[in-house]
Amino acid sequence: MGWLEGEVIIITGGGSGLGRALIDRFIREGARIGVLERAEDRVKALAERYGDRIVAVTGDVTSYNDNLRAVEATVARFGKLDCFVGNAGIWDHGADILSLSGDDLEQAFDEIVSVNTKGYLLGAKAAVDELIKTEGAMIFTLSNASFYPAGGGPIYTLSKHAGVGLVRELAYELAPRVRVNAVAPSGMRTNIPGAAALGQDQLGLLDARDPEKIAGGMPLKFLPEPEDMTGPYVLLASRQNNRTLTGVFINADCGLGIRGLRQPNAGLF
Repeated sequence: MGWLEGEVIIITGGGSGLGRALIDRFIREGARIGVLERAEDRVKALAERYGDRIVAVTGDVTSYNDNLRAVEATVARFGKLDCFVGNAGIWDHGADILSLSGDDLEQAFDEIVSVNTKGYLLGAKAAVDELIKTEGAMIFTLSNASFYPAGGGPIYTLSKHAGVGLVRELAYELAPRVRVNAVAPSGMRTNIPGAAALGQDQLGLLDARDPEKIAGGMPLKFLPEPEDMTGPYVLLASRQNNRTLTGVFINADCGLGIRGLRQPNAGLF
């Protein structure tokens, strides 16, 4: 029996990357899954792959009604909701304030913050009544950019810093009924897309970055697969293992926070 046996979990952006890895892991742990995913072809692929273990809804996280449809469809199929995972997000490919025009900055801000920040808030609102009934949990995917500079440009970085405030405020407002936490991954081997406003929507992170160089910048010296990041989510979603954590950030950053001024070598010369 898995840690999430009988639990019902919604994941936004579950059609690829980390979201898809979370679905695989949660199902292995015994959960049933609802998904809100923007791409129709990915919704069909999820339904074909997972069958009656999943209900997948096509929609946009920036729409409250689409978030609500996903919650209602999940509860209609499985009878309850135990956990909401806000995961859908886009990147800015490090577009900096000097290189962006004022118009680009304005349009990219509206797009990125709408997905990365408003999408989380609207998803939480859509799920909260059902989570109060089950005394469940919310988990948000943040980033190393939630704590450090250079994980993106100013727009992505501020959107992820905003997620820190959202987690803290919701943890405060929803205690003692709902636990609200976050996982902040480092870069990983997933092709998160950029902003359409910047012409980046067909350009993934790994299309523009050398994975080996990303790995070399981390003290642990490897670039995680999405599957490597799923453990903290299982912990935070598990009732057995997470009675005491709320307002907590699991900083799964491969050691970025302890880089210091030189590279560690563990005594190797």
